[in-house]
Amino acid sequence: MAASRRIFTQLRNSTGLLTKNVATSGTRRGTAVLYAVGAVGAITGLVYARRRRGETAIQVGLPVVMAKEEEEKRKFWQRAPPQQKMSDRERRFREFSSVEYKGQMYMTPRDFLESVTEERPRPRIGRRPLMDDDVAFMLKKTPARNKGSTKFFRSMHEEGIISFTEYLFLLCILTKPHAGFNIAFNMFDTDGNQRVDKNEFMVLQEIFRKKNDKRKAKEEAEGVSAVQKYTSASPTISKRSVGISADPRLLADGNVQDTTLLVHLFGAKGKDDLNFQEFYKFMDNLQTEILELEFLEFARGMPTISEIEFAQILLRYTHLPDAAHDAIIERLKDRIPEEKGITFDQFKPFFQFLNNLDDFAIAMQMYTFANQPVEQAEFKRAVKVSTGIDLAPHVINTVFQIFDEDGDGKLSHKEFISVMKDRIHRGFRKKKAETYSGWEGYKTCLKDVVTA
Repeated sequence: MAASRRIFTQLRNSTGLLTKNVATSGTRRGTAVLYAVGAVGAITGLVYARRRRGETAIQVGLPVVMAKEEEEKRKFWQRAPPQQKMSDRERRFREFSSVEYKGQMYMTPRDFLESVTEERPRPRIGRRPLMDDDVAFMLKKTPARNKGSTKFFRSMHEEGIISFTEYLFLLCILTKPHAGFNIAFNMFDTDGNQRVDKNEFMVLQEIFRKKNDKRKAKEEAEGVSAVQKYTSASPTISKRSVGISADPRLLADGNVQDTTLLVHLFGAKGKDDLNFQEFYKFMDNLQTEILELEFLEFARGMPTISEIEFAQILLRYTHLPDAAHDAIIERLKDRIPEEKGITFDQFKPFFQFLNNLDDFAIAMQMYTFANQPVEQAEFKRAVKVSTGIDLAPHVINTVFQIFDEDGDGKLSHKEFISVMKDRIHRGFRKKKAETYSGWEGYKTCLKDVVTA
């Protein structure tokens, strides 16, 4: 405060000189005194603030001080490393992950289910830190592969951990057709024994991570070539392995932090291996579990959902404008006034068909080239030929009433495929229709999004 006293003395003397040459009017003298007091208060506050930051020197020239502070800020931000941009999936993983272990974020099984069925995570305060004993208990509680079911994640609830790489891999399972996993499985079966061990599976996960992150083609080629290096090495994962070094589960000794998924598929010691039928069963169980969650949310304990509820689930993750969404629901109410209901056995095959949407799109192009309209019979046949799935007639009729805007009984398959691509990617697909408005605007940009 000594500095502020000296400043006050200087200002008082200056004020005395100022008021000495002014008429002895009380008002003018009072104004000068107020100016002086205000200046002392401002400078005293600045001195105190600088003292808290550990600074000792101060200049009376306020504009000079402020300019110097701005220059220091500018230099600091120039020195600061650039912030790494997160992908949509990484941002969602961070948003929903509720536990932390050894400095790394993890999802619980419940977190994962919520991340693919809910828009926002449940309210919580921070992440729950896990100790070694907590994780050991969770892994010990993890059921073996032969006890897997369509309630696996629900039964584990919060007693498990899922890494970011596994989160990406599980998302792949939800959006890929079964045939695609057969190809991937055989690709990493390096010894041709129709079984994949833990090391090979870790490579599989990393490749899917790169696929979902949309890495450049060169990086993907390097990731695929890393398979041979990885699988020819010793069972211990090397930190120098291409791509795998980015996995946060790598420990100091080069091993991988066990998780609920790894223990479930490969056993507590990681010595079990996995054949395709076992992996196929796990994949089908997961897809069924997610679809059951969505169905039961709307069914509320009843055996069926209404056609309106089916439409709401179908359009749930799409980027349709609100006006277009509301128009579809109103149109459906008018066209199907009497509720017939849709069972889960009818519901599940339709959403499994959506995972084969690319094959279906090829079949639809054949009708386009032949200038043939796509009516319900042609739609059913195209689904069967391209995917092998039989859809219930009532489900097909409901879909037509949703997407047949003018009611002529024909489906605009481009609109259907574009909107359904949003659905199967569960909101992660890039929004290209944001710059357009209304239903007509949405249709205008279909040319861009249908090939995305």
